Amino acid sequence: MAGERVRRRLTAILAADVAGYSRLMRTDAARTISDLKAHQAVLFPMVSEFGGRIIDTAGEGILVEFASVVQAVECAVAIQKTMAERNAAIDQVRRMQLRIGINIGDVTFDEARIYGDGINVAARLEGIAEPGGVCVSEDAYRQTRGKVNSDFIDIGEQSLKNVARPVRAYKIAVNGPRTAAMPGLALPSKPSIAVLAFENISGDPKQEYFADGLAEDIITLLSRSQTLFVIARNSSFTYKGRAVDVKQIARELGVRYVLEGSVRRGGNRVRITAQLIDVVTGNHLWAERYDRELADIFGVQDEITEAVAGAIEPTVAQMERHRAVRKRLESLDAWEAYQRGLWHMGRISAHDHEAAKTFFRRAIELDPSFASAHALLALAVLHGASNYQLVSIAEALDEALPVAYRAIALDPLCAPGHISLGLGRMFQGDLEAVLGAARQALAISPNFARAHHLLALALLFLGRPKDALESFFTAERLDPHDPSQINRLYQIGLAHYFLRDYDAAVEAEKQALRSYPDHPWAYLWLTAALGQAGRLDEAKQTLERLIAVAPKSIDMYVRQRLPWWRVEEYEHMLEGLRKAGWKG
Repeated sequence: MAGERVRRRLTAILAADVAGYSRLMRTDAARTISDLKAHQAVLFPMVSEFGGRIIDTAGEGILVEFASVVQAVECAVAIQKTMAERNAAIDQVRRMQLRIGINIGDVTFDEARIYGDGINVAARLEGIAEPGGVCVSEDAYRQTRGKVNSDFIDIGEQSLKNVARPVRAYKIAVNGPRTAAMPGLALPSKPSIAVLAFENISGDPKQEYFADGLAEDIITLLSRSQTLFVIARNSSFTYKGRAVDVKQIARELGVRYVLEGSVRRGGNRVRITAQLIDVVTGNHLWAERYDRELADIFGVQDEITEAVAGAIEPTVAQMERHRAVRKRLESLDAWEAYQRGLWHMGRISAHDHEAAKTFFRRAIELDPSFASAHALLALAVLHGASNYQLVSIAEALDEALPVAYRAIALDPLCAPGHISLGLGRMFQGDLEAVLGAARQALAISPNFARAHHLLALALLFLGRPKDALESFFTAERLDPHDPSQINRLYQIGLAHYFLRDYDAAVEAEKQALRSYPDHPWAYLWLTAALGQAGRLDEAKQTLERLIAVAPKSIDMYVRQRLPWWRVEEYEHMLEGLRKAGWKG
């Protein structure tokens, strides 16, 4: 009712679920449900014994409220010890391990339920707990420290899904101090991933070779990446055929991301599924299903391998950028400063490009041998000149080229270094050198979207717009969320313009502006395409908008022929602008 006061109280929340429950259900659903009910019959009365009230029992999970956080922790430890005893008498493949999270917070309530952010934090802490373990928030730790007979292990600040600020968390050594003596491997500085053996669910042992070969090929392709730490096949395949929770695998291998999948063959068709998991949050970041004819089994294997590997790197990169943005500035290391710079580059503004350069310089300061940070600093300088006129082309080249050469000197296999050098050579008008740089980057990293993008640019300005479109679309397929996507979008329109397909050019530029309003080059080519298409009323309005949002861009890009322009294409652009009403 309007005006009714909201009822609040401070309470302790315990959230628990069964690790690997979906895997157990796929193996034997009826037995899994029966086992769960048997465990619940023992565990639910324990909750009452410790003063808890069960709020929800959705699926395999449970949500419990306690008036005392000390009682919540004591209950959680007792439950885990009881489950360990019960599992000792059960076949390993049927064992259920609980993950428990505990938080203390202010909640609103009615007769049946409680509500509030404190519940969400408890659920997210449960998600990062180890199977058989308990994870508590810093607030819960402070209230129980010295009051329970358990050891707490600080696991640092954790970025939890749908929680605005990082939460410092502690795990409880359920079985005594020995738990602290067996920590998982530390995460490397680069994002780390383990590709598990794909599960053969065909019922045909012969398909084991295909499933194993698929996972092996994905590992091989990902291992060529300069930005990923990839666990070797010999290590990740040791879990094959074992019902092990991915959190345990990640802890033992020291990885943040796990890729798992399955293969099912029926007749002459095969269905392949794959999913990428952020083990810290438990979230599925990416998942895909592929249905293919098996006329050429090796061709199918190659196609799926490239598709999966090509999707993984940009997905992981996007997650790493989000993680870096949420950290405090003073706590950033070189890798995180680099990711923060990438995030700012993707914001598409002059201010953010300046911020990106600051973060790349910070990454270099923290790690002078960080080749990719040098490479992206060079790119940021060049993009700042071409897109936002932050400096002149000549000034950008003076600053960027030595940095790009430094990136390659530090690491000849740094694909972004070759990209930044290639873009610099384009600014000098040496398109054959651009073509060579793009091919060098692709030789290093065949699925690197920016390399395909640079190849497309070289082909476009060498007078091969049809071939350029193919490379643009390859880059788009490999990394649909690339922060530099706006450049790709408007350049696709430019390729259509060069092919004299003006309606397609108009649609491409409008698509670019829907995602990135006021981008100068999209307005420029939209204006020229509308003029060439005879859509003069639209062309005049677009020209007025172009002049309003990017007067400097016209001076730089239109009133002079830039080094990478062929004379005939430059005149072709001016023709479209004049038809739109430009008087320059």
